[in-house]
Amino acid sequence: MERERLGSRLGFILLSAGCAIGIGNVWKFPYMVGQNGGGAFVLLYLFFLLIMGIPVMTIEFSLGRASQKSPVRLYQALAPKGTYWKIHGYVSMAGNYILMMFYTAVAGWMIQYFFATASGRFEGLNVEQVGKVYEEICANPVGMVGFTSFVVVLGFFICSFSLQKGLEKVSKFMMLALLAIMVILAINSFTMEGAKEGLTFYLKPDLNKMQEVGIGNVIVGAMTQAFFTLSLGMGSMAIFGSYINKERSLLGESVNVAVLDTFVALVSGLIIFPACFTYNVEAGAGPSLIFVTLPNVFNHMPMGTLWGSLFFVFMTFAALTTVLAVFETILACCMDLFGWSRKKACFINCLIMLVLALPCALGFNLLSGINPMGGTSTFMDLEDFLVSNIILPVGSLVFLLFVVTKKGWGWKNFTDEANAGKGLKVKDWMKGYMTYILPFLFLAIFLIGLITYFK
Repeated sequence: MERERLGSRLGFILLSAGCAIGIGNVWKFPYMVGQNGGGAFVLLYLFFLLIMGIPVMTIEFSLGRASQKSPVRLYQALAPKGTYWKIHGYVSMAGNYILMMFYTAVAGWMIQYFFATASGRFEGLNVEQVGKVYEEICANPVGMVGFTSFVVVLGFFICSFSLQKGLEKVSKFMMLALLAIMVILAINSFTMEGAKEGLTFYLKPDLNKMQEVGIGNVIVGAMTQAFFTLSLGMGSMAIFGSYINKERSLLGESVNVAVLDTFVALVSGLIIFPACFTYNVEAGAGPSLIFVTLPNVFNHMPMGTLWGSLFFVFMTFAALTTVLAVFETILACCMDLFGWSRKKACFINCLIMLVLALPCALGFNLLSGINPMGGTSTFMDLEDFLVSNIILPVGSLVFLLFVVTKKGWGWKNFTDEANAGKGLKVKDWMKGYMTYILPFLFLAIFLIGLITYFK
């Protein structure tokens, strides 16, 4: 079959950014800033994004464009014969399935919260009562399975159309709408009484606050957040690289995607911190910031139902763009492996994903007695651990070693592909950094993740 192509450069950038932009940008980034002293964390995050995220994204784009294959087949096209790099291709494919086993449930949460906010369910409730709404949503197996299934069916339905008419067209709309809603929400936050204090905390570096948290802890937190924000290591960016031509160099395109991803993360803080300081809410509240704290803030805000509804539309679009992008990676792998048509791959994978998503959706209610990692852990915790702590950092390390070692693709092949076209180029001096320093940073993230999780 002739390989499909994206219709425009804008489509490529928005699709790639949509894959990277997810709940972590809006859910995790603000509370990480809140817990780690504000502006100083933001600066460190940007630094690590530049030195870690952009190089690996460039590698993934290059591997995809050079091979014209999905992650599961790109090593067969590029690796020397007799090597075992292709094993990682199958691990990448499995990683995308595992990610969607819990991410579809999270996307379903966002849709449920939109309906709850728009219908006025949070009106008149205090913090404890808002928390009970979250518990009720999780404890309802029909709702959890129903909305998760809706996300799965909708995602594969959109992807069943051609690349341009389905995924690209819908993702463009959602990404542009997402950005527009963010700007509207940020402007509204600027009008709040606590805007000055919130923005000062968010954007002004404060070394004293860093020392309170521990400078080492802040650095590690910024490094891990910068790494995970771009969803690298499972080949999702490689598949989009395989859908574009050689008019533009890939380092420049990686910078564009990273800038858009960072814009969403930073603006989410502009939305959240003025509200936190206006209503005396703890800015480092953890994951509950989205599901408990912010609904309570919107509940006390003038026109709160409108602003809350817009916020959860934005969250829904952030989740769905990632779902669509990863579904496309899964479909591309299956079409490459089995020679299926797009519609057949969508139908079969829709059925598979409906089953695979059940443990997570039911893990908060009917299967809550099963704790796969001990304590009060759920299936989501296990799935998230496998993806975030193992598959992503190890996968990024494998991609990196594949282009800097002689037994892999090799530096010259990588730079020839990455530098084809107009735009920023990979420089020769970067080879030393990417060969001798960057691998140890990824290894450190892997080890820190394991130690932090099990300590």
